[in-house]
Amino acid sequence: MRPMMSPPLLSPSPCPLLRFLRLYHAPRRRNPTAAPLPPYTFRRRLLLLLPAAMSSASTTAPDSVVADPCALARKVAAIRAAGPAKLQVIADFDGTLTRYWYDGARGQSSHSLLRQGNEEYDAKRVALYEHYHPIEICPDIPLPEKAKLMEEWWEKTHGLLIEGGLTYEDIKKSVFDAVIAFRDGVVELFEYLEERDIPVLVFSAGLADIIEEVFRQKLHRPFKNVKVVSNRMVFNEEGRLVSFKGKTIHVLNKNEHALDMAAPVHDNLGDPNGSIDDYSLERQHREIPERLLQGI
Repeated sequence: MRPMMSPPLLSPSPCPLLRFLRLYHAPRRRNPTAAPLPPYTFRRRLLLLLPAAMSSASTTAPDSVVADPCALARKVAAIRAAGPAKLQVIADFDGTLTRYWYDGARGQSSHSLLRQGNEEYDAKRVALYEHYHPIEICPDIPLPEKAKLMEEWWEKTHGLLIEGGLTYEDIKKSVFDAVIAFRDGVVELFEYLEERDIPVLVFSAGLADIIEEVFRQKLHRPFKNVKVVSNRMVFNEEGRLVSFKGKTIHVLNKNEHALDMAAPVHDNLGDPNGSIDDYSLERQHREIPERLLQGI
């Protein structure tokens, strides 16, 4: 999500994020002492999308709002007819797979949970958040200008992580101490999809190495069908961060190629080193006939 140190309020402006899986329609701000919402698990949401042989669920749910029921029914029918071999799941990480509220506090993101073990650099990252976050949520700044500033924010944050001497041990300790947990039903969802070789693409503007460490510590097992596409770190032999791989993924460009990157995941299913090249993205972009987008 955002390179932040303290939890922000959700942006009041519309944001066209591609999120296929959301758990329930929660209010933007929720009192952590209030009674929990009725469980609405990922598996229940998934049953609306799977082929008829795997599910007899209705195409609607009582707490869902559907803009075009006819289009939804048509898409679900097409997805069911195509079968699980053509189905993919794309999900955000922060606040989607993870809980928005956890243990009476705002759940941390993959950026905000990170502690470098260096108070000076942690404070510098807080200062960046306080400077750039108001820009991010400002509705009056043109998107091209804002996108450049968001890239600037992310790259400065990444630079501080390198300059401050972040190590992989810092990441493991940060995750261990973090206020973060997966939503109910995530494990069941991943197991259900893994059994059927249905790929899951976790697409995030956060930090891939932290997200994968959260998976290791909180789920305690790998899933061959789950791939993380996010800002990935490069460590030297001593386990110290020295650079980042590829193009910077920030909050305003994270969805530019999310669907493009989905199709090649099928080809690399079960291969942790499988690559997604530009040619694959260009060639397979046209091969996604139906898309279901869900959000809060």
